[in-house]
Amino acid sequence: MGYDLITMGRIGVDLYPLQTGVPLPQVTSFGKFLGGSATNVAVAASRLGRRTAVITRTGDDPFGTYLHEALRGFGVDDRWVTPVPGLQTPVTFCEVFPPDDFPLYFYRRPKAPDLEIDAHELDLDAIREASVFWVTGTGLSEEPSRTATLAALAHRDKAGLTVFDLDWRPMFWTDPEAARPFYAEALKHTTVAVGNLDEVEVATGVRTPREAAQALLDAGVELAVVKQGPKGVLAVDSKGNEAEVPPLPVNVLNGLGAGDAFGGSLCHGLLAGWDLEKIMRHANAAGAIVASRLECSSAMPTTDEIDSAIAAGAVK
Repeated sequence: MGYDLITMGRIGVDLYPLQTGVPLPQVTSFGKFLGGSATNVAVAASRLGRRTAVITRTGDDPFGTYLHEALRGFGVDDRWVTPVPGLQTPVTFCEVFPPDDFPLYFYRRPKAPDLEIDAHELDLDAIREASVFWVTGTGLSEEPSRTATLAALAHRDKAGLTVFDLDWRPMFWTDPEAARPFYAEALKHTTVAVGNLDEVEVATGVRTPREAAQALLDAGVELAVVKQGPKGVLAVDSKGNEAEVPPLPVNVLNGLGAGDAFGGSLCHGLLAGWDLEKIMRHANAAGAIVASRLECSSAMPTTDEIDSAIAAGAVK
């Protein structure tokens, strides 16, 4: 049996402060969680009943062991999560200043193991057979992950649903101009592109939502999803269908991870064959629920939680 979703990209340990509104030097306790955007998307889709797996790498250390245990606990297949001798499993700290300030501090030096994914080690048949394959912009930032990501996309050749999460993280690149050629190459092989306004600008050079969506369609995708923050989300497909959905009201505790919940729900809705508006409303609700919680992976909502939030018109 093939997978509903295979993601490929970052993994790590999130160490989030258990005090809000407190800068890191004054934080006294932290919670430990599975993290990494591609990994969180796989968890989010698994919570919605999808069969998922992640392709990534960890350090050969106790944190790597923890990540395997956490993945299995969330029902995500970890067969393609392998250790890299000599590198440490990354950790990420954040500060929590609700409602809209959540600085991230990545500890991924000298190099993160997930950037050591090698094209020669990929299970290309499984990648091609998955109903959805999800890659990220971070995977393009260094070799050998860059070549592996593009090789996987080329082999898949737009089979099924192939999603490119633009995932622009400026700390992983020298500048946007260095990223754009690799983003353009990835877009040629994908059917769905997802990103916020900063990310679509990196990919296309255009920031206005509808113009950016059209630029993504012109680059070869069949569905462009542009997140607009407080203005909600815009989705436009190559057949001329469009949906613009406002955000679901929520008292934000920690906005980190909301986009990953959105991504897992997006995959779920696409697989279910829903119309664009229903997909966007469901994904918005999933993201809002996670934004109301401290953690990311363990905060991913169930179908019942999402349905309740949509019915209530807000996250209670």
